[in-house]
Amino acid sequence: MMTNRKNAGFTLIELMIVVAIIAIIASVAIPKLLSARLSANESAAISTLRSLSSSQAQVQSSGAIDTDGDGAGEYGYFAELAGAQPLRVTAAGVPAAGVAGTDNLTPSVMSSAFGAVNATSQVSRSGYFYQIYLPAATVGGATAGIPEDPTTGGKLAGPFPDSDNGEVLWCCYAWPIQVNQTGNRVFFVNQEGDLLQMLNRQAAQYTTALAGPVFDAVFSIAGDMGSPLGINGVPSVDTFTWAPVQ
Repeated sequence: MMTNRKNAGFTLIELMIVVAIIAIIASVAIPKLLSARLSANESAAISTLRSLSSSQAQVQSSGAIDTDGDGAGEYGYFAELAGAQPLRVTAAGVPAAGVAGTDNLTPSVMSSAFGAVNATSQVSRSGYFYQIYLPAATVGGATAGIPEDPTTGGKLAGPFPDSDNGEVLWCCYAWPIQVNQTGNRVFFVNQEGDLLQMLNRQAAQYTTALAGPVFDAVFSIAGDMGSPLGINGVPSVDTFTWAPVQ
C-alpha cells in the first residue's frame, strides 16, 4: 500500500535545504544592497555639497549677510541658509545676532531640514554628517574656522565670524555617520567650488559625530583655513590624501 504524503509537509532534510538556499541568496544579496546604499549616500553627499556651494554663492552675492555694513555680502551657516535661525546683522559696524522672525532668510536657499543642527554643530542627512566653518579674524597670519552654534545652529552669540574674511572664505566637510555602513569617503567643498574627496581608509577614520575632520584638516597650514589646499603633492594638515571628485 502506498503512503499518501500530500499533507505530510516538508521533511527535515528538505527544510535544511531550503534554509541553506535562503542563506546563500542572502549572502549574495545583502552585501550588494549595502554597497548600493553606500554608493547612494556618497552620491547624495556630493550632490548636497554642490547645492550648498550654489546656495552660498547666492547668499553672498545678494548681500543678505553684511555684518560690517560695507555693502559686500558674506557667507552663511546651515541654519541661516535654511531659514531656521536669523541671519547675522551689523550693529554699528560690528557683527551681531539677528532677530528671530525678522532677520530670517525668506525664502530660504536650502531645505528646512538643514536647519536641524546637533549638539556638535553638524547636520545629518542620508548617512552623512555635514559641518560648515566660517573664518575668524586673521591673527598672526592664520585664519581659524568657527562652526555654527551647537543645537540651535546659526550664530546667536560670539565668537562671530570675521566680517571681511567672511566675504571670501567658507568651507564644509561631509563624512559618514558610520563608516563602512552609511558611507566610506569623506568630502570637502569651499568658496572656490573645489570639491574634494578622501578615501577614509586610514587607521583613525572620520566617522561619528565626535570624530569628524577639524576645520583645517584639508588645508596645508595648521590653523589656517586661508592657506592653500593640501592636494597635488602638497601635504594636508591631517596627512591624508585628498583629491578632486571626478
